[in-house]
Amino acid sequence: MEEGLRRMTQRDDGSATIEFAIVFPLLLVLFIGTAELGRLFYTYTTLAKATAVGARYLSASRDAVNGTTTQKNNAKTEAKNLVVCGIKSSAADACVGQTQVVDGLSIADVLICDNFSTPCSPALPAGTIKYFRVEIQNYNYSPGVWNVASKTGEDDTTFYFALKPGTEARNMQ
Repeated sequence: MEEGLRRMTQRDDGSATIEFAIVFPLLLVLFIGTAELGRLFYTYTTLAKATAVGARYLSASRDAVNGTTTQKNNAKTEAKNLVVCGIKSSAADACVGQTQVVDGLSIADVLICDNFSTPCSPALPAGTIKYFRVEIQNYNYSPGVWNVASKTGEDDTTFYFALKPGTEARNMQ
């Protein structure tokens, strides 16, 4: 009888299952948090690269600096369309119906300023050398499949905030 009682108290069948049940929620939260953080970095990097494309286009554009007002506006619209959907077009609605580099991005979110006609904040250095800044404004990072804010009871702005990447480029013309 003592031997049977001792064997029952020393058995460890199922202890791994119980340990897994205790640790699994923590592992799940770590996995989801890592996935969300990775998605945040991917989105920011994609936006930053898109602004670099727009700034590079403007830095090589003769019309952006020396053109007429219409040519300057067309060059800036082309740069905005390159940032949003990768299409070089001076039509304001060129990206409508096209795949955007990041979901929810529109040309209204792209700000183009310079040191000779459209002032930036903070200001670009003045002088004879022409600079452009291409920025993303008012683009809010949005929840993925699993909304961390709703699960934690926090405000959305705690986890999902505005991303504001930007690129400055010198005009090469």
